[in-house]
Amino acid sequence: MKVVNSHSGGSFLVWTLAVQLVLCGSGVYSADGTKSCKLFSESERKALNRLEPLAHKNFTVETKNENESYIYVFQLCGDARGIPGAGVVQVDRKKIENKPTVIGTYNSTQAIGGSDWVMLIYRDGDKYDGHCSKENRKAIIMISCNRKIDVGELKLVLEERERKLDCFYLFELDSSAVCPVLESKLSTGSIILIIGLCLLAVYLTGGFLYQRLIVGAKGMEQFPNYAFWVEVGNLTADGCDFMCRSQNREEAPAYRGGATEPLEEEPEERDDHLLPM
Repeated sequence: MKVVNSHSGGSFLVWTLAVQLVLCGSGVYSADGTKSCKLFSESERKALNRLEPLAHKNFTVETKNENESYIYVFQLCGDARGIPGAGVVQVDRKKIENKPTVIGTYNSTQAIGGSDWVMLIYRDGDKYDGHCSKENRKAIIMISCNRKIDVGELKLVLEERERKLDCFYLFELDSSAVCPVLESKLSTGSIILIIGLCLLAVYLTGGFLYQRLIVGAKGMEQFPNYAFWVEVGNLTADGCDFMCRSQNREEAPAYRGGATEPLEEEPEERDDHLLPM
């Protein structure tokens, strides 16, 4: 008989429960989506919800010049680079061992939406060292409609740090998630007409192939239900002729003039007695 060490079994059970709790927590976290962001006003929730397909995805952009080399990581309503609360972080490649700089946090989010764009603003980042009156950093992510791609590449457009106040980092991102829904411009009657024409085309094509290949019909006999449609055509023509023609089709009886009776000759008046003798 095999004996199981109770201590080992207990440790394994504890480890299994811990893994399950972590997985469950991850599942709940992933299901939160854009709800993890804390907005200034709940009236902005509708604009933020349009970005739901982008939630908890890392977007990275790298910038280089002669003196600086940075990597920026953006995550929608999630911890960028694993830093709690960080929505956008900056990593100095020359000082990779240092702690990343938090550009903006998703605990201080503002979302502004248009017809085909959403502007996301993360505030309360780390303070500037010597620029912008040492105010907190701020990240602006402009997400524009592009129906050709689900999610494009993150781009750093501008780092404005020469002001005394209200400095910001401006990013761009293309996505089909913010595109408006295309509405059909066809009316109900047009849709019914198109469906009717499609059904008629299927009927004619299928009937023609059946008559030709299965029945072996030739000429006009290949037309599906040829006898029925000929009869319908004749009846339609007769009905149209009956309704539209004003002249009576029956031949009117020939006119026969009545017999003229001979006129009675009036007696000729004699006026000889009026002549002078």
